[in-house]
Amino acid sequence: MANEPSYLPLVILIVVVLVGAGVGTGYLYYHNLPSSPPSVRLVQIGDNVTVTYIGVLGSGPDQGKVFDTSVYQVAINNATWPKALQFGFRPVSAYTWFGVHVGPINTANETLNNYSFSSVVPGFWQGMVGIPTNTSHTIVVPTSLGYAAYSCSSVHPLRFQLPVVQTFAGKVFQATYPGILATTGATFTDPHFGWQVQILSANSTSVTVQNIAQVGQVSHPSSWPVLVTNVSTAPNGTGEITLVNELSPSQAGHIMGTSSPGLVCGGGSPSTRFIVSAVNLTAGTFTEDFNQEVGGQTLIFIVKVIDLFPPTVAPVTAR
Repeated sequence: MANEPSYLPLVILIVVVLVGAGVGTGYLYYHNLPSSPPSVRLVQIGDNVTVTYIGVLGSGPDQGKVFDTSVYQVAINNATWPKALQFGFRPVSAYTWFGVHVGPINTANETLNNYSFSSVVPGFWQGMVGIPTNTSHTIVVPTSLGYAAYSCSSVHPLRFQLPVVQTFAGKVFQATYPGILATTGATFTDPHFGWQVQILSANSTSVTVQNIAQVGQVSHPSSWPVLVTNVSTAPNGTGEITLVNELSPSQAGHIMGTSSPGLVCGGGSPSTRFIVSAVNLTAGTFTEDFNQEVGGQTLIFIVKVIDLFPPTVAPVTAR
């Protein structure tokens, strides 16, 4: 597939114009709506089309960055096309023309020329109505016509404690430390924090361990550093390890982590991947947001319609 030209300066300009002019929600702005000779077949509601696309965030902390694309050369070019936090690189064979149904739903469920045609967010298909093939067009999708943002977040303290000595039921021990044989006296490396763990006792029902952490030790259980600031002990062997998540407000929206079991957003499957959306040093907290990065954001699609298949059934009328 030929290299796509760089549209990033144009993309950023469009976003600035939108924000400055206060283009309202609920409306779709078409940039440079093409004019074509009457003989040229333009995309209509009910059509199925194959396209190439570059999806760019038009708002949010990663504004101006690519969140998805069907173009391999764009996917591998981080210099011209910097990637958003949740951009996912696919196998090379998956970068191909994308089939889109131009309408609310693909009622015919058609497959033509080995392409199936997907239903997409309203702003995407509405932005293709009236454009010809083989010319790139920029479509800006407001939040009301894009992906919804759900209330799906949790707040955690920056500073937290873990016990020096812990007792687990046998199955919980295996789930916490996969592959570790519970043998009294054995030591192993904690898979999350990197310190040494000694098994103090083990039987058929429970396992007791001691976390051997050192002050100043830094681990990365997620994608940021966690510092051991204090280790307290008591004569009976109990005590606490104090740890601090080393996060700053400037990192909000730019750092991602994983959590188990995660949260359910929008009635879907549980997500363990989250974005650190806020860091409040005064409150001593940070927020894990389990929404997808595109949720509740303005989206920009640079689209080229490759081929067009008129509907074989009566088209659905847009409301």
